[in-house]
Amino acid sequence: MVKSEPSPLYTILSERRKRWTITIASLVTFLSPVSANMYYPAINQLARDLHVPPSRINLTITVFMIVQGIGPFLIGGLSDVYGRRPIVMASLLIYMGVNIGLAQQTSYPALMALRCLQSFGSSTASIVCSSVTADLIPRAERGRYMVYSSLGVTLGPAIGPIVGGILTQFLSWRSTFWFLAIFAGIMTTLVLVFLPETCRVMVGNGSVSPPWWNVPLVQYLHRKAEDHESMRSQIQNEEKSPPPKRPTPLDSIRVAMEKETAAIIAFTTLLFCGYTSVLSTLPSQLEHKYRFNALQVGLCYISYGAGSLTSRWTIGRLIDWNFRRHARKQGIEVIKNRQVDLTLVPVEKARLQITFPVIYCVSVAIIGYGWLMNYQVNLAGPLIMLFLVSHLISGATSTLITLVVDCHVRRPATASAANNMFRCMFGAGAVAGAIPLINLIGIGWTGTMIAFIWVLCSPTLWYVYFWGHSFRKGKEEYMI
Repeated sequence: MVKSEPSPLYTILSERRKRWTITIASLVTFLSPVSANMYYPAINQLARDLHVPPSRINLTITVFMIVQGIGPFLIGGLSDVYGRRPIVMASLLIYMGVNIGLAQQTSYPALMALRCLQSFGSSTASIVCSSVTADLIPRAERGRYMVYSSLGVTLGPAIGPIVGGILTQFLSWRSTFWFLAIFAGIMTTLVLVFLPETCRVMVGNGSVSPPWWNVPLVQYLHRKAEDHESMRSQIQNEEKSPPPKRPTPLDSIRVAMEKETAAIIAFTTLLFCGYTSVLSTLPSQLEHKYRFNALQVGLCYISYGAGSLTSRWTIGRLIDWNFRRHARKQGIEVIKNRQVDLTLVPVEKARLQITFPVIYCVSVAIIGYGWLMNYQVNLAGPLIMLFLVSHLISGATSTLITLVVDCHVRRPATASAANNMFRCMFGAGAVAGAIPLINLIGIGWTGTMIAFIWVLCSPTLWYVYFWGHSFRKGKEEYMI
């Protein structure tokens, strides 16, 4: 194995501070999915109180998902240039104020307008915070940090319906928005006090101090003279990012139109559409087939949450193991807290070799879920299959999103915003059409159709597997 001169430390933060920082950022990403999923149990109460049919309340869900895709597209790239903390703080303050308004509104137009602003604030904060892991963790180690980086995205859809069902059943739909406002206030405080700036354009590997207004309060309280000396000794080893150009919303479109990235985003969108179709129709299926109330429906989402969470310890570890294996094949030594040059490592093959078996397995699992639910077997059957679907789809989606960030490491928020925009825009259509499709052909054939589409379109990723590395090398050589 050929040993080259070691690259600079990827971050000067200790292991404990890295985990703490990623956990705080991940909890912010909790807001977007929990805002969507807490809403479901309250739909009937909202319709009665606002004197509108449930179909009009469902329209606010579709609009929420559309804005969920557009918001980060407009704002996300700013954080790659001007820093994570200012964008996150502004988004959280907007989100907190909007939830207070939602808890007090009494008309359908106000509900519609405020839900759009709620989606904007939560999705923008979530996309920006999802980039913190890319700022702090080198490519070879991202898999094992999935348990921290995906904590909020995992817990949001699982906890949202449970908490929403409890609050709606025992208090009222207004209490769900008060809950979100209080949680946003807590997260705003944590970000203000503890979350450091991680944008590598501003702080590099952490050895460059950000502007005084962008420093967490805890650094003022605990700063010592030796900390400054340590910074001066580390700064000479810092790998500086080139000065960025002024960001525009078109940056996300340009990223999404690159050959390799477009293929990955297209398949990630298909996975998301199929998965959200199943997840969004679970309440209606449980109510229709098992006569469950809002609280019982919410408890069934525990199976989903458990499956999503456990994938971080299985598929997440496999991702890192396979990356190291490919690096060794190229004679590259993977050193902890050091970045690996992806010009030599075929990261596409390293990631997708784990993804392909997962995709084909989840296709089988979603067929099993559909037909078990269709024949109304013992509840344990559909819930076990839901666990497997969640476990596998979370792993596949996380791997593909990691690959997108790997290919755009200098602008992770821009890349994430591009991916999020297409997922949410098409996901909104999938959610709107899921129930009519199930009413037409049944849940069993719906699950079978989703699996068939995934398998039929999987050659999109095989295209990336065989030619993605050469496309990326050609682009990097052109840029040089």
